[in-house]
Amino acid sequence: MNFHPDYYHRHSIRLKGYNYAQPGAYFVTLCTYQRHCWFGEIRNGKMGLNQIGKIVAQEWLYSAQLRQEIQLDAWIIMPNHLHGIVIITPSKERNNHPIDPIDKGNNPGFPQFEYTSPTGKQPDTPLSNLPIHRPARSLSSFMAGFKSTVTKRINLMRQSIGTPIWQRNYYEHIIRNQKSLFNIRNYIINNPRRWESDADNPYHDPNYQSMELDLPF
Repeated sequence: MNFHPDYYHRHSIRLKGYNYAQPGAYFVTLCTYQRHCWFGEIRNGKMGLNQIGKIVAQEWLYSAQLRQEIQLDAWIIMPNHLHGIVIITPSKERNNHPIDPIDKGNNPGFPQFEYTSPTGKQPDTPLSNLPIHRPARSLSSFMAGFKSTVTKRINLMRQSIGTPIWQRNYYEHIIRNQKSLFNIRNYIINNPRRWESDADNPYHDPNYQSMELDLPF
């Protein structure tokens, strides 16, 4: 089956009745609120993260460290979205899952950060009030925790409360074989070079009005 990134950008294809806590690999996309370009900019085909984008990168890495069932494969932060491959595996297989990760150390698609941050929850969707049907140790649990913590940190830095950072939903695709995994990895790594034609680039929309996030520095 061919990989069609534009389709997976715009459609939530969550399968009814599918157990997203079971071991497997998933391609996920998270977009900013109203597709605002808050995480940095593309220059010469490379993504440059600003302070907000660096928070997103730090929390992406740290959220996986907190969860023994989660491993990260290829991922990239774009000006207004994040693409990533998330692998859910039993804890005892954390370092021995059946899908071979690419070499993060030699791959330009993997920003290198160390985590030094507090934890928190999303102001407009408090973690304690999240729906009780969200399974623990599942993809949705991981996404909710990551999004809420990023929102909390950014709003603390901005000395503001309640500003939404993310779209409420996220998009995912179940990776079912090595060919699909290879194609999606390549798509993620090469995404910055395709920004001008990216379906998520809001500047293609003549009605788009950008909104800046004020920072205290």
